[in-house]
Amino acid sequence: MTHILHRSPNAVMPVAVSGSGVEIVDADGRRYLDASGGAAVSCLGHGHPDVLAAMRRQLDALAYAHTGFFTTEVAERLADRLIEDAPPGLSHVYLVSGGSEAIEAALKMARQYFVEMGEPQRRHVIARRQSYHGNTLGALAVGGNAWRRAQFEPLLIETHHIDPCYAYRMQREGETDADYVARAAQALEDKLLEIGPGRVIAFVAETVVGATAGAVPSVGDYFKRIRAICDRYGVLLILDEVMCGMGRTGTLHACEQEGIAPDLMAVAKGLGGGYQPIGAVMLTQRIFEAFANGSGAFQHGHTYMGHPMAAAAALAVQDVIRRDQLLANVFGMGARLERRLKERFEQHPFVGDIRGRGLFWALELVKDRFSKRPFDPAAKLHARIKREAMDRGLMVYPMGGTVDGVQGDHVLLAPPFVIEGSQVDAIAERLAASLDAALADVR
Repeated sequence: MTHILHRSPNAVMPVAVSGSGVEIVDADGRRYLDASGGAAVSCLGHGHPDVLAAMRRQLDALAYAHTGFFTTEVAERLADRLIEDAPPGLSHVYLVSGGSEAIEAALKMARQYFVEMGEPQRRHVIARRQSYHGNTLGALAVGGNAWRRAQFEPLLIETHHIDPCYAYRMQREGETDADYVARAAQALEDKLLEIGPGRVIAFVAETVVGATAGAVPSVGDYFKRIRAICDRYGVLLILDEVMCGMGRTGTLHACEQEGIAPDLMAVAKGLGGGYQPIGAVMLTQRIFEAFANGSGAFQHGHTYMGHPMAAAAALAVQDVIRRDQLLANVFGMGARLERRLKERFEQHPFVGDIRGRGLFWALELVKDRFSKRPFDPAAKLHARIKREAMDRGLMVYPMGGTVDGVQGDHVLLAPPFVIEGSQVDAIAERLAASLDAALADVR
């Protein structure tokens, strides 16, 4: 009997007892190839000696100091590193304990910025359908995952949603990429004009859509158009790179590949690699100055923000990524993963799309490739895939997404940056066997 309320209260969970590199070992000695990094978290894999050593040094020195009384050297060094590597214009860092907290803080920063600037009438936030920004109430409100939102809808703040840049589902037959991108971006301007642009705080988007839709990259110059629209109407651009950022797509920040910089950016997951809970919001100088020269405070805070142990772990993770040139491995092994997935699944009768960047890939599963019709949600295909994969010693991240109000399924892959070619090949082979087993009686 367990006294933990697990995510699925009736599930019997294997007990993880150790981890090394790209594998986790359970209490029965079974080894699991971590092809999802948990939830795109474990970017260095498990048990990295340099990160563990840095955490021990920090523990010996100081485990905790409240940020209402002190700053710490390690938190300052982490902030320096983050800004050193940040997109242009980002100048300050707000350290929290995870991705949902980072999004909550970014939303509050955006609102307070306009209050400080004498525009308190701005209160609306626009985001995208098929998005996920966290499970706290503010983050859930801006998210576009209908299933996660449904039962909590009465508690959520009013937000507005437009379609994502999701070519597989939303690009019309015969429509060029350029025309599709123009139409997808225009949806933001249309929504701004509908609400009244002087009443909108921010547009929130995942640079590469993560778990809800499954590693969906934008098309062409979509984000350059989005950036221009936000600038035209004085709206802040908040990029959520909690899942897709910190090297996951092959550059430290996914927006580098889009050629833009946000006003606020949330990161987590790969920031600390799972060695400690940590997230961060990066903000521009003008937002910082609005607080510093206005009320003199950001009206927000958490007990464990700027935690020294978390900062030490995150700084060590980032040091290893830089020292060992792991972003180059993300590109190299990402290309191999793409190739192996396409070799194995491009002609699969139930795989509709293969998409991603770097070491961030997904398969979208459909019952009919021609119509793109998803499987019946009652089949809970994503749960079957997870069970079959675990039986084969493979950790993947299957999800039932939301497509036009219909439950769809996809499998997300986000292996550690230290992965080797033979392990990439093993992912493709074990995944193929897992899919075949899961699909056997739902066709």
